[in-house]
Amino acid sequence: MRITADTTVCIGAGMCALTAPEVFDQADDGLVTVLLPDPAEELHEAAAEAVRLCPSGALGVR
Repeated sequence: MRITADTTVCIGAGMCALTAPEVFDQADDGLVTVLLPDPAEELHEAAAEAVRLCPSGALGVR
């Protein structure tokens, strides 16, 4: 699994950081920061859920 984030699309809702705080955070400007672009397998479910919940579609998973 590889997590991507497009900060030009991010609206700073913070759902990613709330859903998978081990994988995502928010920068000082409120935009997404990917802490673990290649999360461990035990974090895959939470990371995928965060991608699904992103209201702006700024997150991606491969």
